[in-house]
Amino acid sequence: MMDKELEKLSRLAPPAADPEARARALAAAMQAFDSAENNAAAAQGNAKGWRPSSIINWIWSPAVNKKFLAGSALATLLVIPAAGYLTFELTRNRPIVDQERIEGTVSKKEVPIPTGRPASPALSEAVTEENRSAQLSAAESAQVLQDKEQAIAARKSDLNSDDVSALLNKSGGTMSEGAKRSVASGAAVPQQQLAKPMAVAPSPAPPTESRMQVQVDPSRERFANAAANPIKNVATDPVSTFSADVDSASYSFVRRSLTGGAMPDPQSVRVEEMINYFPYDWPRPDKADQPFKATVTVMPTPWNHDTELMHVAIKGYDIAPATAPHANLVFLIDVSGSMDEPDKLPLLKSAFRLLVKRLKPDDTVSIVTYAGNAGTVLEPTRVSEKSKILSAIDRLEAGGSTGGAEGIEAAYDLAKKAFVKDGVNRVMLATDGDFNVGPSSDEDLKRIIEDKRKEGIFLTVLGFGRGNLNDSLMQTLAQNGNGSAAYIDTLAEAQKTLVEEAGSTLFPIAKDVKFQVEFNPERIAEYRLIGYETRALKREDFNNDRVDAGDIGSGHSVTAIYEITPKGSPAVMNDDLRYGAADKASAETSGSAHQGELAFVKMRYKRPGEDKSALITTPVDDRNMVATVDAAPQDVRFSVAVAAFGQKLSRTGALDAYSYQAIGDLAAASRGADPFGYRSDFLGLIRLADGLSQ
Repeated sequence: MMDKELEKLSRLAPPAADPEARARALAAAMQAFDSAENNAAAAQGNAKGWRPSSIINWIWSPAVNKKFLAGSALATLLVIPAAGYLTFELTRNRPIVDQERIEGTVSKKEVPIPTGRPASPALSEAVTEENRSAQLSAAESAQVLQDKEQAIAARKSDLNSDDVSALLNKSGGTMSEGAKRSVASGAAVPQQQLAKPMAVAPSPAPPTESRMQVQVDPSRERFANAAANPIKNVATDPVSTFSADVDSASYSFVRRSLTGGAMPDPQSVRVEEMINYFPYDWPRPDKADQPFKATVTVMPTPWNHDTELMHVAIKGYDIAPATAPHANLVFLIDVSGSMDEPDKLPLLKSAFRLLVKRLKPDDTVSIVTYAGNAGTVLEPTRVSEKSKILSAIDRLEAGGSTGGAEGIEAAYDLAKKAFVKDGVNRVMLATDGDFNVGPSSDEDLKRIIEDKRKEGIFLTVLGFGRGNLNDSLMQTLAQNGNGSAAYIDTLAEAQKTLVEEAGSTLFPIAKDVKFQVEFNPERIAEYRLIGYETRALKREDFNNDRVDAGDIGSGHSVTAIYEITPKGSPAVMNDDLRYGAADKASAETSGSAHQGELAFVKMRYKRPGEDKSALITTPVDDRNMVATVDAAPQDVRFSVAVAAFGQKLSRTGALDAYSYQAIGDLAAASRGADPFGYRSDFLGLIRLADGLSQ
């Protein structure tokens, strides 16, 4: 019977709930609960006698009663973007430290490591864990709030404010206290959560142009230099012998250093290259039968009143463009990865474009690149097909290591393939530094170049960029390849070297040019050659045609300056010999026809294509002397100012008491005509050096 009654009751529909009764019952229950809570002792140390959850009831009940449900929606809109932003910041600001890379040299492809002290691993790990917790907390808060709002919206017709409070309080085990506070404060706390990890592990400052500049490691740059020439005693060592030098790389490197805000490495300063960088209006021969002419001036020394300067200058015969021989040029271009900088391969390409536009239609151009392996980019092509040549230059890209030996072999093969008899056959090597693949020692490459020059092919070396410059190797290759070396730091320098001085760069008029000066011990006690330290030759090398020396191109100027000490001057540094060597030397010249001479200048040279040298001699006597510095020719005075500047930069002791200001005054007074602004720029370099040396 009982079972049948239960079965009957189960089929009956329950009566509908009375909303008013339900509300009264719920209100009575809540009133009873609150009354009991007010009469109870404080729980868990809460002196106010409130349950922690009742705080939210106290805040949210009036809000919902006043129809401000949009507040929770606004909180959601703030929390969700804040959580996303927090995730982005955690990813972007995570410190990345490569200790091995910090200890090494910063490579050109790496973003500079911030200079601030990196966070310790423990601190970084703690910060990461804290950020991860904050991220999860914010995400949980956003999800819970969204669920609550959807439930409230579905039942708002049946629930009053107390129902809403009760529903929210059910999340006590799920919603964190931080999320509850964020609801009550309009999502102010999530902003603090974003700021907190930023304070512990701040983001690196955005890189500025100055920060992006790679610091040059001076130890990676190699310079061909030697100790400054010593003072020689004429009684024991009356003859000075050296090779001509028409290179200009040193001046360009010095300029690059000074304009970059640093004094140049003294080893990078070669005084003769600084002097010979400038064009001078020295007297020149009238015809090509005599390729150059010597001019000698003796004047007081600006930095030492007790000595004199003997200034020897020659000017090469200038070939008229219409009569210039045909040119067969091979561009040997370094496209290794280190060339991928604005002042390297891009500048190189612009420089060669200038040169191509300067050539004649019948000239020939080939292009070989090297980076690990050599490759022929352009077979010998007439300049009449200029667009084809320029297109090949434009396609060059950097990548790989620098293996230049194989490239040199390929370039000489192409030059031989397109060889022009009675013309100019020249390989033009453009690089930023070492050949670090294959035969890379200076001596190995020197032997390769020496073998190739016997075939009548000349070599020009052009250096680009900073940080990996191997000036020593550039000098070795140029000197042994019957060529010259230049350093291209700007497009203006490329214009000067490859366009304005193209004749001097491309068309040689004499090779193996040597100087030998013999001083008269009757008139001169001591002498010092200024510069040419890396071009010194033995006395017997002067007459030995098998000994290689420098070459002179069309219109080239070469200047050599000696500081000489007259006999009896208080500036004499060496004591007389005890056993009469000085008296013996004087007796040998006494009464001879050359007694009144100060010195005797000799020059040897070979014409291109010839193996036997010719001799030019010039005696120096009182007719070559001027009484004052101001009486010397303008170009002589300017070249002396450049010589003083170079010696000052290389820290030559003789110039210690001579200031940059005095050098500047001497140069400014003798600047003269300056159509290209080279001398004005030089005055600016003197001012920069003066400021940097303070």
